[in-house]
Amino acid sequence: MIALAAAALLAACSTQPPRAVARGMPSLQLAPSSLGGTLALQQRLVFTHGQRSDTVDALLEADADSVRVVLHQHGQVMLRLVWDGESLRQDRAAQLPEALSAQRVLDDLQLVHWPAPAIRAALPPGWQLLEAPGARHLLNHGETVASVSWPDEHAARLDNHREGYRLDIRSAAAQP
Repeated sequence: MIALAAAALLAACSTQPPRAVARGMPSLQLAPSSLGGTLALQQRLVFTHGQRSDTVDALLEADADSVRVVLHQHGQVMLRLVWDGESLRQDRAAQLPEALSAQRVLDDLQLVHWPAPAIRAALPPGWQLLEAPGARHLLNHGETVASVSWPDEHAARLDNHREGYRLDIRSAAAQP
């Protein structure tokens, strides 16, 4: 689970292809250009699964050409990913849990940050994205699988109901 990520920090990283993971949500794999702008954010991520919470920091950059993310804690890189719309590359800490894959991170960040029309266009049959002011809900055959809310302009909360975790995100503009 994502919640195990912070507990699994190791200093060494290795380059590996993305790993297949049993998923409760479809992989969006949206083109970076479908964001319709750029992102340059420093983020504090709090992963909660059951009674356990872990905190990591992230640097997120996205433009029309690529999405780049680095997850780190205490100066140690846990996961680095680059998505160019065709291939997903990752460098990960050697003993980072399998459940924390670059694909999972990309799917979660796209569900939170990408425009709804781009997400809807990528959903397979039986899936839909509903929006209300300050929230969106991802449904599979009428069942809410995930919800995103924005309590304020600097915060987002992703609840993955099917996989049983919550991701609280605090964002600030990245400093050059």
